[in-house]
Amino acid sequence: MSSTITSRLCRTLLVLCIAFFATSQSLPNSFPHIYPGAPSGDYSPEWQSYFEVTDALPNVTFPLTRSFAGNLPVQRAGHPNDTLFFWAFEHQNGSLTSNSSNDPWGIWLNGGPGSSSMAGMFFENGPMHINGDYSMASNTEFSWDTVADYVWIDQPVGTGFSTADEDGYISGEDQMGTDFLGFLDNLVKVFPSLATRPLHITGESYAGTYIPYILKAYFESPNPPVTIVKIAIGDGSVGSGPEFQDLPAVTVIETYPQLINYDPEVFKYFEEQSHLCGYDVNLTYPQNGTIPTLKYVPSIYDSDDASSFSNRQKFSKNFRNRSFRSRLLSRFQERSEMEELRPFTKSTHFRKREERRQEWVRSKRDLTGRANGTIDTRYGCDLLDEFIDYAINFTFPWTLSQPDGGVFDVYNIPDALDPEVPIDASVFLNDNRTRSAIHAPTSKDWVLDFDFPFGSLAGNDPSPEPMTFLTELATNATGKSVGFVFFSGNDDSLIAHRGTEVVIQNTTFGGIQGFTRKPATPWTDDSGNLAGIVHQERNWTYVLFKGAGHLVAATAPEAAKVFLQQFVFGNNQTGLVTDSTVIGGEDPTLAEDVMPGSDPIFYGSMSTESSTIWPEATRAAWTSFIRTETAIATSLPISSPDAGTSTSGTQA
Repeated sequence: MSSTITSRLCRTLLVLCIAFFATSQSLPNSFPHIYPGAPSGDYSPEWQSYFEVTDALPNVTFPLTRSFAGNLPVQRAGHPNDTLFFWAFEHQNGSLTSNSSNDPWGIWLNGGPGSSSMAGMFFENGPMHINGDYSMASNTEFSWDTVADYVWIDQPVGTGFSTADEDGYISGEDQMGTDFLGFLDNLVKVFPSLATRPLHITGESYAGTYIPYILKAYFESPNPPVTIVKIAIGDGSVGSGPEFQDLPAVTVIETYPQLINYDPEVFKYFEEQSHLCGYDVNLTYPQNGTIPTLKYVPSIYDSDDASSFSNRQKFSKNFRNRSFRSRLLSRFQERSEMEELRPFTKSTHFRKREERRQEWVRSKRDLTGRANGTIDTRYGCDLLDEFIDYAINFTFPWTLSQPDGGVFDVYNIPDALDPEVPIDASVFLNDNRTRSAIHAPTSKDWVLDFDFPFGSLAGNDPSPEPMTFLTELATNATGKSVGFVFFSGNDDSLIAHRGTEVVIQNTTFGGIQGFTRKPATPWTDDSGNLAGIVHQERNWTYVLFKGAGHLVAATAPEAAKVFLQQFVFGNNQTGLVTDSTVIGGEDPTLAEDVMPGSDPIFYGSMSTESSTIWPEATRAAWTSFIRTETAIATSLPISSPDAGTSTSGTQA
């Protein structure tokens, strides 16, 4: 049987298998639990005492500010069990229940899609931190509720402790936005001052899709329940899949040349592939013309239908990024019962990845025989997967993970631990003492990631990426004085900062496309250490964090809190363009496309046991090479691939 026939047969069987599981399995049906003391009637301030968390929380031996938690309906007709779970912490005693407060407040959303915002609470920016050994530690020094009243919300319906009818999941992002406003309408009935107090909606990753759609619903509402004044999106999926994942590949490698062992020939190969895929877009300040929609060229391992990119994104999310960290292949096979709904799709993806890895092993180190002037058919324009596979096969210490199926932390490049420190809040949250204290549902167990938030066993988001309407959204925001903040961790390879910069430069806000000056202003944390780059124009702010990964508040907690205080809730004007000057000045060494990453790469089992730094001569030779190479690259004409489809994708 020919390889072509075999490939088509495999794809046909895969489709049939997915269809079988889609028809033979049903989605979860969950509902909120009504605990003793619930008031009767509609939501009102009388419910404050019901939602207040008064029972002791297991293993929490340190003081916390007053908090409130539970489920509130999204008010979707015919779906009374569609609710969102919230946990709100006061900035000061009585600040959330005050009827006279005008102080700002904040919301935190994680992404996924389908990831619980309790991940943010317990591993990033909340007052409690669950350690790798499941003990509990205080994080009140860096918790975001020390800046303002803050609410962590599981959404969309069915995510985390949020509930949903079997047929009540969202059909797309517009439904998500409507649901969220319905939830907020109930929230302000319980805490009336929140209706008029300035709201800052913050989040990361796939919240880069959620938050623009929420703002879109807010602008479309004739009588919105709250007063949004700013949104802040970290490492967000605002653009298309290729834009945030694959376009930045060369920039990521320049940031961490350790990925390719500081090998100039390998760099030239990736540089060539990026050029052939049309990823070497030219950002100018001000931006000269609209950046065209990227075309994605699939590999020979992808199916040839138009949805192959988004499907592959979903699979790679499962393989590399579950629970916000990379997972071992063996662990992936031990997923929850719900995840067993897709055994065929998972095993097929693993087989494809292994085939491609073996291609790397069979190829010579100098890449002889690989693509030369054409797009490599083995990867197409999937450059993120390609440089990950290269690191796992050829570069220490990532090569140490080969016996475990290959481990690479796309969220934090210098972290090569294998296995990594567990990120698991399930033991704490599913403890009946916790569940009762926070008024959580008993009809379901909390899980960090829910695979089917869109009500389909395929799990795909059918909605277009926010980039398709971002200029219109920005125009409305300008008219209503709603500020935009985008922030990125320099050590993130999944949604690298280059993709965010492309989004900004391709959006018209305040009547001008993109920033007029290149971000190059340094900012510091409270200790006076360089925290990164900040730039502000026309009520838009961009912040790049030095030494932070995808989970900015987890990897750079002090800097993240300073950022929140000064650039999200505060009025720090560092980096602000005024006439022909920039407050805080501009550092020419920062006015580059790349902020160099750290020299050491850390490795070990569960904790850092050692680190590796390449010889000084190797790093010096690389610096000399890259200075010349990037100068040459900027003179090349921009190309775009001859084939492919415009795309959007998902990630954790």
